[in-house]
Amino acid sequence: MIDFWLAAGLLLLVALSFLLIPVLRSRRAQLEEDRTALNVALYQERVAELQTQQEEGVLDAAQMDAGRAEAARELLADTEGVAAPRVSRLGKPAPLMAAVLVPVLALGLYLHFGASDKVELTREFSQPPQSMDEMTRRLERAVAAQPDSAEALYFLGRTYMTQDRPADAAKIFERTVNLAGRQPELLGQWAQAQYFADGKQWSEKIQALTDEALKADPKEVTSLGLLGIAAFEGQRYQEAIDYWNRLMEQLPPDDQSRVALQGGITRATEKLVASGGKVAEAPAAKPAARLKVHVDLAAELKGKVQPGDSVFIFARATSGPPAPLAAKRLTVADLPATVELGDADAMMPQLKLSNFPEVQLVARISRAGQPTAGEWVGRSQPLASSTTAPQTLTIDSPDK
Repeated sequence: MIDFWLAAGLLLLVALSFLLIPVLRSRRAQLEEDRTALNVALYQERVAELQTQQEEGVLDAAQMDAGRAEAARELLADTEGVAAPRVSRLGKPAPLMAAVLVPVLALGLYLHFGASDKVELTREFSQPPQSMDEMTRRLERAVAAQPDSAEALYFLGRTYMTQDRPADAAKIFERTVNLAGRQPELLGQWAQAQYFADGKQWSEKIQALTDEALKADPKEVTSLGLLGIAAFEGQRYQEAIDYWNRLMEQLPPDDQSRVALQGGITRATEKLVASGGKVAEAPAAKPAARLKVHVDLAAELKGKVQPGDSVFIFARATSGPPAPLAAKRLTVADLPATVELGDADAMMPQLKLSNFPEVQLVARISRAGQPTAGEWVGRSQPLASSTTAPQTLTIDSPDK
């Protein structure tokens, strides 16, 4: 923050110089004007003295003219190089008043409209927090400085949950939903916070939030986990097992929460069997999707690309989110190449190839290394995500 104020002070000095330099110049001009007036007075005094001597008969007419000419030359030599005085309509007080008012006005405007709090927050966030409480305080100040930032609100809500402050988290997630829209993940977080804030008492509000989240995204992980917890607490063990099995399918194989989740499924199974029930067989899982794609470059483009240009190969749903479902990155030097795109290459756990019946294959060349925009592209016709036959994709068109 000190660096910021030093920079602001330097800029202010530059601004003041434009106001004060003319005032200093005017003082210099005044001194030159006073010296010129003195020289004129001395000239007039010398001429008067010559006239007196002429009247007394000491000087004749020729001597009088010679003396006057000599006095005029001396006056001209003394005043040579002196610029004509410039008259300012504003006068001297105006620049001086401006020099005082400019910094005062600038400081007032900055304190009212500026972002000193955001500058300080940026400086703070550049340093790692020393504790969770410090991180919470930073996020609270960030929300106060940027009340319309859905991202800051979201992270503050998650932080409140880790600190066992579900009531505060529920209010924050509600504000986040109002700002960012009713996204399934946000609805799930809101429902979870509300459930714990209400002392693990299920309510119509929580049910409505989870229903809305799963209707928009049947694989929304927070809602699935929460519904499993509520079912377990209500001794509906088969429902808990079903919800948690659905959640397990969305988690990556190396996700650490899988161990705890499997433990919950095991406890629910034991309680169901102990109560005389029987665990229903889970429906057979969909086979993992895997598309084999041979990618090549059209002959007419080989002279227009560089070996180091990035090549992005991905599959995206023809009816669904625009984000790639699976992606691989190569370079032009690797072409032609054959790659496999499958569930293991999913960009996000809930966006897998096997979750969408129809996809399109895309290969894009981007010199800037941007997967969303490039110079050349090749696209396939829509095909089933369960396709097993090898596919051929040629990069042959300008990317528009």
